This record gives sequence, structure tokens and C-alpha cells, in this order.
Amino acid sequence: MTFNVLLIDDEPGALEGLALWIDWERLGFIICGTCSNGLEGLQKIVEYKPDLVITDVNMPLMDGLLMIETWQQEYPDSGVKFVVMSGYSEFEYARKALRHGINHYILKPVIGEEAEEELSRIHEELVQEKNRFNLGVIAMREEAISLIKHSLLELPLKDSGLVKLQAISSAREAWSCCLIQSEPSLMASVRETIASLSVQMEGEYVIDLEPNRIGLVYGHSASGESESSDTLRELLHRHAGQRLIASEGATEPSLLNIHRCYLTAKEAIEHKFYDTDYGGCISYREIRDQPFHYHYQISLMDDVIRSVELLDKAGFREAAAIAASAFRELWIAPGIVKKMVIHVLYKIIGLVKEAEGAEPQNLSSKYNVAGLTDGVTHLDDLIGDLIRCGEECIELLLVQQARQSQGVIQEINHYIHLHYRENLTIKRLAELFYLHPVYLGQLLIRKNGIGFSELIHNLRIDEATALLKQNKLKNSEIADRVGYSHYNQFLKHFEKRWGMSPNEFKSGMF
Repeated sequence: MTFNVLLIDDEPGALEGLALWIDWERLGFIICGTCSNGLEGLQKIVEYKPDLVITDVNMPLMDGLLMIETWQQEYPDSGVKFVVMSGYSEFEYARKALRHGINHYILKPVIGEEAEEELSRIHEELVQEKNRFNLGVIAMREEAISLIKHSLLELPLKDSGLVKLQAISSAREAWSCCLIQSEPSLMASVRETIASLSVQMEGEYVIDLEPNRIGLVYGHSASGESESSDTLRELLHRHAGQRLIASEGATEPSLLNIHRCYLTAKEAIEHKFYDTDYGGCISYREIRDQPFHYHYQISLMDDVIRSVELLDKAGFREAAAIAASAFRELWIAPGIVKKMVIHVLYKIIGLVKEAEGAEPQNLSSKYNVAGLTDGVTHLDDLIGDLIRCGEECIELLLVQQARQSQGVIQEINHYIHLHYRENLTIKRLAELFYLHPVYLGQLLIRKNGIGFSELIHNLRIDEATALLKQNKLKNSEIADRVGYSHYNQFLKHFEKRWGMSPNEFKSGMF
């Protein structure tokens, strides 16, 4: 830990000697300035804000002791530590210094080793005082956060807490509350960023609220319109493009009423549901004249469910799009929309009974139905999840239907499509479905028009083609991913089907 030191002496040679004879950096000090008398010293203390002042006693214009006395009277809680320099003949000055709480002194002429020993002791004291001060500041800040949170959530406060909260509030003319919400995976990073920024700012407090949502309460001058927080602007800048939204409530003159600001911030952040832009902060004054509606047509979602029951993909997508358009046009409250969509998701997932590897509970987990109200969810996100889940349910229901109508060969083809990347052979497939290998091969040819081996290679090359179009993996990685243990085998079958090498295929694409 390094501290700033101001040197005061009317003898230039003494100042030069102090600077040169003592290894200040090793002892944990930096000389921030020098001057030649107590009057100038008072000005330099204000200007440089040193942690330690080393001053000669006997100086023109104003001596060192009068300077110390004057400073302590004007700034009794400044925390500046003083050290006096005096010779043996000025012992009476040293005794007077003790009355000012100065218990460190350096004898003149200065002897480097003795001065360094004394400065080492002073540095240790400064470190201890700094640590005690920091702990005190942290404790006071934590108490302030607790009091503000109680007021924010309208929790009861004792009379002593109200007095302290009023004292905190009086430091600013007005107060604002901003809500920040993000995806669960991003929340820890957001919390760390805003905490590190706000702790450096006076009159700013981070309040932990519900999961994936935090509050930033900050004070500013009363100017009719609230002043934006630098902390919030920097947070939005650092997380630009990420799934993070923010809102600011109506300004309040006192922290005793900050819950009103919190409620308006909550109302404002709900409006981001219909806005796919993650940048910036929405303010309550932007939306206060645009209330949500709570009445809707139940038939909107009934049509969505019915299209899944009819296994009509196109009708399902159309019904979902019509519902989304109606929600947006009628400006339905986001909480109502989320509840409706979650209800529909559970209904259509419940239609899937025994599809292999896609039991209803697995689908619920895959689409995080229970967690759709957490984090940042826009209408487009919600409808997108609904469409993806519904289409998958329709596919699974189609598989069930085909299995029931076409018998075991449909089930075998389904298994092949799931496991073609593995070292699957006709013999192993026959063992799994209790069929003779030759008979199984004939069934597959009649059903698919091609043999087992060709089907496997077609599926692998189709997937490889899709991966090549993405241009994210090496050719060898693609070959391995789709099931080829030898790259030359992959190359052979790819060229057979495309008439060109994978590299040539990519060159044609990009």
C-alpha cells in the first residue's frame, strides 16, 4: 500500500536531503510535493491531499506547529497524519507537538537509517488506519443498502433506521431507481460489473432483488428530469449486444419514497417485452401514457393447440403468428401473454405420449417451459420457442402415427436416422429388431428404394454437406462427426455423390 507524503522545510538543502537520503518508494511512500513554510503548506495540503505531512518546526510566515493547529481546527476529520522535524535544541517544540496529537518526530540533522525506521512505523500505522477506515466505509455502505432495500420493497423500518435513511437521502436532491435484468448465464457478470463501477461513485447503491434482476439506486440534482447514471451507461456499453435490458422509474425527492420509483421502473421494464432492441434504458416517462390491456381472445391459443392436434405444421405456424400479432396490436400485458404461452406449451407437450427419447418431461426441460418467465424474454423469443416446440411435437406425433400404421420398418428407419453416425451394421440392426439380416435388407430396399449401406452413406453425406455450408469445422472433424473413422472413406463417398471434393464444394459456396 502506497501513501502520498508532503515535505515542508524552509531550507532547500534539507528538502533535497530528505528526498535523496531516504528510499521513499521502498518504504511505501511517494513524494507528492514540497514547500517552504506553514502558510504555503496549508495550501499544498488542500491541493495535493497527502496522507502524511513531514514538516519542520521553525519556519518563517507560519511555523509547523501553528500550521498543524490551524489545519486540525479547520479540518478535524481529514485523516492527515503529521510528523515534525526538530533538533535537540528545539525539544520544547516537540513537547508542544504532542499536545496536538503528533507522536512521531524526526531529529535534525536527518540520519537516513533513523528516519527510515520511524517512517516504517508510520507506514504500518497508516495501513492499519486505512484498513479500519475501509472496513468502516464498507459497513456503512452495507447498512445503507439494507435501509434502501427496505424502503424500496416497502418493508418496515425502525425509527432509528428512518433517521439514518433520511440522513443518506439528504446528500442528494433527488433519487432514481433503475432495474437491470439479464439472462441467468449473464447475471453474475452483470452483477460484478455494476458493483465494481458503483462502489467508486458516491450516492449509488446496488440492490439485489429477484433472480436475474438487480436495482441501481442513485442520487442526483433535482432538475425536473432525472440525470442518467454514468454507471448504467458504462454497464450498457460493456454488455452491448447481449441479452440485457434496463429501465428507469420516475424520480423521487427522498429515499423514503423510493418504492414509488421502483414500481414505475418495474412498469417500464415490462414494455421491453415488445421491443427486441437490447440497447439503452427505457424510462417510465416514455411509457406512462401507454398502459397494457388484460383482455384477450381465448380462441387465439385454442387455434394453436388444435393445429397441433391435426398435425398441421403450416396451420400451426400461421395460428402462432396470428396470436403474436394480436398480442402486439392489443398491447396485452406481458405477464398474461407468458402465462398463456406456457399453458399452451404444456398442452401440446402433453399430446406427446411415447415418442422415443422425447417424453413430455424431456420436452419441458429442453424448452425450459418453467423458466420462461426468468431472464430476458421478448414476444418474438416466446413465440419462437412455441413454434419450435410445436413443430417438434408434430414431428413426434407423426412418427407415432407412422409407426402405428406402417409397422416395424418405420421404427427401423427411425432408428437408422438416429444412429447412422455410429458403427451400425445390418447384422447389428437385425439383432436389435429380431429379424434375419437378409430379410431385413430386403425390407429396407422395398421401403426406401436403396440398400442399407447406401442409406447410411446418404445420411452421413447429407449431414456433412450441411456442416460444410456452416464452414465452422475442418473437413476431418466433419468426417469424424458424421461417422467416418477414415477420412479417405468420407472423401470417396462425398465425391461419389457430389462429383467434387469437400474443398471444391466449399470454394463454390464461399
